[in-house]
Order: sequence, then C-alpha cells, then structure tokens
Amino acid sequence: MREQHERGRREGAGSGAGRAPGPAAEVARGRGASRTGASGTGASATGASGAKSSSPAQRRGRPRSEAVERSIVEAVVRLFEEGLPLSELSIERIARTAGVGKATIYRRWKGKEALLVDVVRSMEPVDPPLPGTSVRDDLVAMIEMLRQRGLAKRSSALLHNVFAQMHGYPKLWDMYHRTSVLPRRQLMDEVLRRGIQNGEIRADIDFDLLGDLFVGPMLVRTVLWSDGTPGEGSAEQIVDAVLAGVRAPR
Repeated sequence: MREQHERGRREGAGSGAGRAPGPAAEVARGRGASRTGASGTGASATGASGAKSSSPAQRRGRPRSEAVERSIVEAVVRLFEEGLPLSELSIERIARTAGVGKATIYRRWKGKEALLVDVVRSMEPVDPPLPGTSVRDDLVAMIEMLRQRGLAKRSSALLHNVFAQMHGYPKLWDMYHRTSVLPRRQLMDEVLRRGIQNGEIRADIDFDLLGDLFVGPMLVRTVLWSDGTPGEGSAEQIVDAVLAGVRAPR
C-alpha cells in the first residue's frame, strides 16, 4: 500500500505540472500574445510547454470589434476637436482617450499615420458606386463625388484644419494619396480608357491631361475658389463641356 501511495503521488505531481503552469509560463504566454497582436497575425497564444489555450476564441485569435474601432476613431476626432495638433497626437494619448490599450490599436493599424488616414477618410462623404450605364454617367458621378468632398472640407473647419496640418507631414500626406486619392484616379482612368476603346473619346490626347481636364475645373471651384460654391448640376456641366471638346469624330 505504501508503494502504491508513493507511485500515485509521483504520477500526480508529474501530470499536475502540465496542467498548472507557473508564473514564468504565464508571463511567456502574455508576451507571445502581445507580439502576435502587435503584428496583426491573430495567431493563438501558447504556454511555455507548447500547450494551446483552452478557449476556442483565443485559439482563433481575437475577433475585430467594430465598436472598439469606432471608439478609437472617435477618440482621435475628439482630440482634434479639442485643438490637439498632429505633433502632439500619440498612440498612447489616443489609447487613453478611447479607453483601450496600445496593443488594441496596433492590432488594427500599423501606426499613427495609418490610423489618421482612416480617420480622415471616415470624415469625408462616402463614395457611392458608379452607375455603370455609360461613360458620361460614370464621369458625372465621379466629378460629383469630388464636389461633395470639396464642399465637406470647406464646410468642416475641423477637416480643413486636419488637411492643412497634413501638408507638414510628408509621410502622412503620401499615405493619404496612395490609399485615398490614387484609387479614385485609377477608377477614373478605367472609365476614360473605356471611353477611348468604344470610340466616345479621342485617343490622340495625352492620357494624364485627359483626366486633368475633367477633374481640374471642380478642384479649382471647391479648393482654390473659397468664395465660389459649385451647385447642383455643375458636375454635368463640366463633363458635358469637356466631352464636347474631346469626343471622337464620327
């Protein structure tokens, strides 16, 4: 009986070590989860012994929460409304204002620049899908989107102030152009190429100039002319006037 008791005690001690990791294993697991969360991989954390967490949700990684992301974006807007300049905006301050940890932000954005780009884009009017009924209709829809964004920047002192500060941060300004402006220009290029291919638009005009002919007038009226407000129907007027000059001969 004594030998069986000793054998059972030794076996219980050996199996219990795998079930109850000590503080060092818990710290290692926490550090692994932090590194995983910061890189955005979403891999599940493991203990020092290699055993996976018992929670299925943890094994799959933490799901993205729209409510958390919204609170982070709103925190940045709130800081801007309080007059905080870009130079003093930090991930630490954003996290404190949103009531989340820094790792929560880094799981969703690579850094402050990427977060600010999403914040600025959230403050602009949402681009509706193109009608796709004709080249003219698509061009009118795109120029109208440009009018709406221009008027939003003009009417929103907050958005205007943010854009004015962004010019002083080349990395942030470049990221905004790459993720917001460039895709819109590429979409317009696709519409213009379709017009050239189907014979609606002349093919002998410099392609970059062709896009500027449609976009330029609305940019001038919404950005450079602070006193003039392009009204309803101005997008149609611009597109029809330019198309009259660049239309392919029949």
